[in-house]
Amino acid sequence: MENEKEWKRYEDIINLPHHVSPHRPRMSITDRAAQFSPFAALTGFEDALMETDRRTDARVELEEDAKNALDERLRMLQEHIADHPKVSVTYFRPDGKKKGGLYVTVSGQVKRIDTYKKRVIMLDGTAIAVCEIMKIEGEFFSF
Repeated sequence: MENEKEWKRYEDIINLPHHVSPHRPRMSITDRAAQFSPFAALTGFEDALMETDRRTDARVELEEDAKNALDERLRMLQEHIADHPKVSVTYFRPDGKKKGGLYVTVSGQVKRIDTYKKRVIMLDGTAIAVCEIMKIEGEFFSF
């Protein structure tokens, strides 16, 4: 009974043909669906949460003995730089977005030590700031 009342209210227009504009092209189904897609009011919020949750390591300050041993290894590398010694270097890479960073280990041959910019340059082009180096290892070192 309720349904019949509803039909009667629209009886004059219910069977009219669907209007098609002669001036505007028909909208694609994809574009039409996009009108009804959910609105993302907090665009970037999820990325911000993930960035906040991302862990970084704190920089460890070397003790004086470790600094001296590292200086000695760098001196030895400089003396034998023509041989392009193969080493593994562990260093701290500061994070560009937040406090802390990441400890990274790279292996390869040393191309040169840039004493002006205080960097170790590897044969593959990797440049490592001397002040960020934690450890240098390799068969080259006997101690």
